[in-house]
Amino acid sequence: MEIYQFERLVAWQKAKELVIAIYQLVKNFPQYEQFALCSQLRRAAISVPSNIAEGAGRISVKEKIHFLEISYGSLMEAYCQLQIAAELCYISADDLKEIKPLFFETSRLISGLRNSYISKL
Repeated sequence: MEIYQFERLVAWQKAKELVIAIYQLVKNFPQYEQFALCSQLRRAAISVPSNIAEGAGRISVKEKIHFLEISYGSLMEAYCQLQIAAELCYISADDLKEIKPLFFETSRLISGLRNSYISKL
């Protein structure tokens, strides 16, 4: 079975793994947060692999970089929102500590991919 180019990117694979982890965490949020922080967090999280995929589909190296920068911004947004969720006791400090390395790894991979494209300019 043929796969798309973005599916080979480790950054996309890790970002997708992060989305799954976040979706598991938000299941425990209070019902009244369903259309507030929970929804915003899911949108930020899903934006990370989505923008990696969209950038991979672009021809221009500058566009590829642009979509990676959007992806990185969404990653930071999601992490910020998880920190707030921890402070509001929607997730435990252990939950945040457990998912944090996945954020760091995804961040490192996105930055590395971006730097590899920059070197092609």
